[in-house]
Amino acid sequence: MDTRKASIEFAHKNQSRFLDELKKFASIPSISTDPERTKDVQKAAEYIVKKLESLGVEKVKINPTKLHPIVTGEYIKAGPDQPTILVYGHYDVQPVDPIELWNADPFKPVENGDLLVGRGTSDMKGQLWASLAAIESILASGDFPVNLKFVFEGEEEIGSLNFPQFVDENKDLLRSTVCLNPDAGMLNANTPSIVYGLRGLAYFELRLTGPNKDLHSGSYGGVIDNPAKVMAELIAKMHDSKGRITLPGFYDKVRKLSREERAELARLNVTDQLYKDQTGVSELWGEQGYTSVERTGARPTLEINGLLSGFTGEGAKTIIPAWAMAKISTRLVPDQDPNEVYAQFKAFLAKNVPSSVRWELKLLSGGRPSISDIKSRESKALADALETVWGQKPIYKREGGSISVVADLQQTLGVESVLTGFGLPDDNMHSPNEHLHLPTWKKGIDALIHFFFNAHKDTL
Repeated sequence: MDTRKASIEFAHKNQSRFLDELKKFASIPSISTDPERTKDVQKAAEYIVKKLESLGVEKVKINPTKLHPIVTGEYIKAGPDQPTILVYGHYDVQPVDPIELWNADPFKPVENGDLLVGRGTSDMKGQLWASLAAIESILASGDFPVNLKFVFEGEEEIGSLNFPQFVDENKDLLRSTVCLNPDAGMLNANTPSIVYGLRGLAYFELRLTGPNKDLHSGSYGGVIDNPAKVMAELIAKMHDSKGRITLPGFYDKVRKLSREERAELARLNVTDQLYKDQTGVSELWGEQGYTSVERTGARPTLEINGLLSGFTGEGAKTIIPAWAMAKISTRLVPDQDPNEVYAQFKAFLAKNVPSSVRWELKLLSGGRPSISDIKSRESKALADALETVWGQKPIYKREGGSISVVADLQQTLGVESVLTGFGLPDDNMHSPNEHLHLPTWKKGIDALIHFFFNAHKDTL
């Protein structure tokens, strides 16, 4: 029996064990944004270390950063003439709020039919564990066809704050032929996908301050400008009547979509009705002149993520609030830069905030957008692997979300990434009742096994 076939058989025989290991992994509440969960984030890192060491991975190390650690290791046994695949993943997860909307404990993963329900099961502990399961299946069946390096971080959900510095300070440690990044997803369970474009991110906190304390609205209404009102007016001005963002210079570096790329994106066959069905809205909204699939992957956006001001409890309290705060995110496309958008946002505020209130804008996190080469040898290796398992060629798409590490590796190391993943649009990532579609996940393990064999220099 050849090693590839033996590896697939090993994976099928050990699916239940792989799933049990994933359940234990997903039960660790590694919420990177919560200071009270710092020890749990460390525990998740240690869980990965234990797994890597059990596979015979060498130089496994927990590397401290200013916040959460980065796990690294390597398995360099295939020889210097074979490519080195850098396997990336993140082991941190989003908060679970609102907890009352969960049907069960978010950190006690449970199977519900074909679904594994729990925080992080899809984003991305399930994808990370699929990679390790594929690697174990090959190692248990023979020699590994390529060299491996590993880098797993615990801060992706808060913008990979310390990852760029780590890459810059550890170039030799991470230097590789290509990065396998399974932190993406599929269009649906029957359509394998390769993501070639990722939007960047600039995430802001805007605070407006008026009076030095909350004021009685009967005594001061009509005399003191209301920070909550000013915030609402500012937010309304951030888009024009055509859905375009009004920050000065915001579109100056946005690449135009070519006719060929628009035709390729149209092949995804993502209809407006599909967006309505997935979200429960009656009508869609967005920048005029672009289709919905173009707006969600290839055009920049500005969204209000949260608002806070004044009295929000039960009953009535007649005040003019002393301050108002908004969380605002922009999704960026090549060749936009988060710091330049920060400057554009400040210019917008300087022009539009009245002198009756004071403003402060913080850039909380940022990541650059990226475009990958779909014609690379490694991308073809992945495409062939997905076609082998799903029986059809994968589609190529841009992802609306942000994975800043792709751009970090491109810019600092010159290492391209191949992006795939087995999460589905209805997995409720970042929302209550997040879940993983297990039949797709199991196929994903098989596909990754084929990818590693395909990546051998004599295969394609």
